[in-house]
Amino acid sequence: MKMNKKLLTINGLVAAAALLLLINILSAAIFKSARVDLTENNLYTLSDGTRAMLGKLDKDITLRFYFSDKLAADLPALKNYAGRVRELLGTYEDLAGGHVKLVNVDPEPFSDEEDEAVGRGLQGVPVNNAGEQVYFGLVVEGPEGKNDTIRFFQPEKEQSLEYDISRIIFKMAQVGPRKVGVLSSLPLMGGGNPFNPGASQEWMIISQLRQTFEVKQIASDVAKIDDDIGVLLVVHPKELSDKTRFAIDQFVLNGGKAMVFVDPLAETDMPMGNPMQAMGMPRNSAMPDLFDAWGVEMVADKLAADMGTAMRVTARRGMRPTPVDYVLWLDAQGAKGYLNKGDFVTGQVKNITFATAGILRAKEGATTSASVLAHTSPKSMQVEAAKVQFGPDPFALLQDFVAQNETIPLAMRITGKVKSAFPKGAPDKAYDKPVLKESKEDVNIIVVADTDVLSDRMWVDVQNFFGQRIAMPRAGNANFLVNAVDNLLGSNDLINLRSRGEYARPFEKVIELQRDAERQFREKERQLQARLDETERKINELQASKQGEEKAVLSPEQEAEIERFRQEQVATRKQLRNVQHELNKHIEKLDGMLKFINIVLIPLLISLAALAMVVVRRRRLQRLAHP
Repeated sequence: MKMNKKLLTINGLVAAAALLLLINILSAAIFKSARVDLTENNLYTLSDGTRAMLGKLDKDITLRFYFSDKLAADLPALKNYAGRVRELLGTYEDLAGGHVKLVNVDPEPFSDEEDEAVGRGLQGVPVNNAGEQVYFGLVVEGPEGKNDTIRFFQPEKEQSLEYDISRIIFKMAQVGPRKVGVLSSLPLMGGGNPFNPGASQEWMIISQLRQTFEVKQIASDVAKIDDDIGVLLVVHPKELSDKTRFAIDQFVLNGGKAMVFVDPLAETDMPMGNPMQAMGMPRNSAMPDLFDAWGVEMVADKLAADMGTAMRVTARRGMRPTPVDYVLWLDAQGAKGYLNKGDFVTGQVKNITFATAGILRAKEGATTSASVLAHTSPKSMQVEAAKVQFGPDPFALLQDFVAQNETIPLAMRITGKVKSAFPKGAPDKAYDKPVLKESKEDVNIIVVADTDVLSDRMWVDVQNFFGQRIAMPRAGNANFLVNAVDNLLGSNDLINLRSRGEYARPFEKVIELQRDAERQFREKERQLQARLDETERKINELQASKQGEEKAVLSPEQEAEIERFRQEQVATRKQLRNVQHELNKHIEKLDGMLKFINIVLIPLLISLAALAMVVVRRRRLQRLAHP
């Protein structure tokens, strides 16, 4: 009996092991793509936009996925990520109704497949002293010989994985005009000011545009806009000639879509030569005649300042760098209601950062309708642009700040019928196209009162990966621009994907604590300055009452006044230190609480829940065994 029980036990364990192995094999085959997405933004779930795009596919697309599977055997992190990418590509194949075919390629060293990967422009990464390289990229082949690549899937860009893949598939399948014309007085295409580091390179926001659209530079003295331009970007239109403004006017009246960036003070507009002399040159841009015809205006020589969206910067105060809220650099966040959630262009964008932006207004009596896409908080005011022409003082701007309790529009969409800004006709007799006096249909124009919103420093960190520039966004400026172009061209499927590629996750509570303490610090500082001014006034009055040689001698009253001030100064400085000390205590307390929740509380709650389930199960089994 004992031997039989032992055999039964062994046989039972073997059967259980075999059953477990069979279940694992079947689940791996049946549920290989099944997963539960517990991330905040559903980073690993195909979005509705991707599903809609795949459902509309009517052309065959081939996905050639290159991964050095054998060579990456000793790189578990990369191998796991490759599995995630392969599964996602399989999902695309499953949802495309037979229009997407996935081909897996393992480019082993010195093989024809490796030569093929190199020829397709994929990036190899050395993994050993023998010079062998791992390939981990994608080639998307579309109809008519079109193709595009992802040279290397970088794990740190996993948040934008779905968008990167969907973007290329959409680009391969798209028909119709996808060309963007860029007319700009700023060096967006590179070759700019040598005093501005990196200005010789193309701005990253243009590189982002090129991933989805064909980008064409348009000369600033152009007489007409080509018919193949789908969307016209006008950036910092300084001193445009009549013929060029007329070309823009006719392009819009003829049904062309436009996005215009103007600026009362463009920080990136730094011509070559003496930097100090360049700062004194006009750096504003506007098109008042066209804006008047379109029913919008930018307030001349005024900047939007905002305490509610102010970005925190480090500025030098005396000899010491000090953090301060810079009220002219604004971070308009969608979650706080500063971006229009009802518009496709801004509805999925998390935030847009502006620098010395202007103020937009809809003109009274206009034939168009204006909707605000981005605006300040109610804690805003207008500031003279001349006040910061030769360099800003963030501390002085804060000290003079008085909120006007109204929001300021920073970006607007203009729609409706418009008349020509040139009622007398073409200013250039050589214009050889029919002259339109009014729009054929409702115009669709987006106007932004800032050009620095496009510059790299406002929204992105750029990393170099084997000679390839990789964008690591901190803000949604590029998403805003590309969304706008997509939307103006009549496509919205990819718009809700772009916001998933941002990696910045600021500690908003910590920032709020810092700002509160900074406000207290500034208030104490103002009190100290007021005491200093009052004491100096009294000293001057006492000194003025003296005559002759006695004028240079301090009286007992003066000495007592100075001594009293010194004591007040020491006490106030101590209060200032206490404010900073309390700030640090608040932050340390918050940090400790977060660590406790993540390291102790959450695992403890999970353990207690598991223990409770075990106890409940045992009691249930006991009740069944002893009814």
